[in-house]
Amino acid sequence: MIRIRKSHERGHARHDWLDTYHTFSFNSYRDPAHLNFRALRVMNEDRIAPASGFGTHPHQDMEIVTYVLAGSLEHQDSMGNGEVLRPGEFQRMSAGSGITHSEFNPSPDEPVHLYQIWLFPERKGGAPSYEQKRFPLEERSDRFRLVASPTAEQGSLRIHQDARIYLATLAADREIGYEIPTGRHVWLQVLRGEVRVNELPLAAGDGAAISDEPRLTIFAAAESEVMLFDLA
Repeated sequence: MIRIRKSHERGHARHDWLDTYHTFSFNSYRDPAHLNFRALRVMNEDRIAPASGFGTHPHQDMEIVTYVLAGSLEHQDSMGNGEVLRPGEFQRMSAGSGITHSEFNPSPDEPVHLYQIWLFPERKGGAPSYEQKRFPLEERSDRFRLVASPTAEQGSLRIHQDARIYLATLAADREIGYEIPTGRHVWLQVLRGEVRVNELPLAAGDGAAISDEPRLTIFAAAESEVMLFDLA
């Protein structure tokens, strides 16, 4: 079964400095039909204006993954980390027992376009931790590259949940497949472009909740980028 979550159906908020879309209920956007999918709790697509951002704020008991599509994002946290996240880089922050951080667009003239994803952790109250890593285009071109997993296999970031996150960048007219292990579930998010998933069309911003399917075939109708979540 494949249930499509269209981009225009997502929650939306626009502020002077932030244009944000919420796949699942978040802040003032509440939709009982879209609270989460398995361990996947938040799928936010944000565009932050130049020289703007989120001031210092707390998190607890959540695995937070951030991926920048364009521009740059400056991160600082209460563990002493201070990094700038750029396209092709993933950031993983395990909030655990509690953390504060800020996220800021340091550019004076270029907006930043990013996805921020939250997953429930396997256990509450763990020690907070942080990781950031670049995944070159050649490692994910026309194939899935594992970028996060519970065991940090294949050089992926470690997340504290039975979930694996993959990234693929597809040239137009290319096709890739994904075999879904028995009993697993998949969320597919289209970051850019247009694809067909088992012949169902999806465009940028669209997502799909997939259960009881043995295999996915993803065909790129245009140059595209997709993120796949393999979930318990």
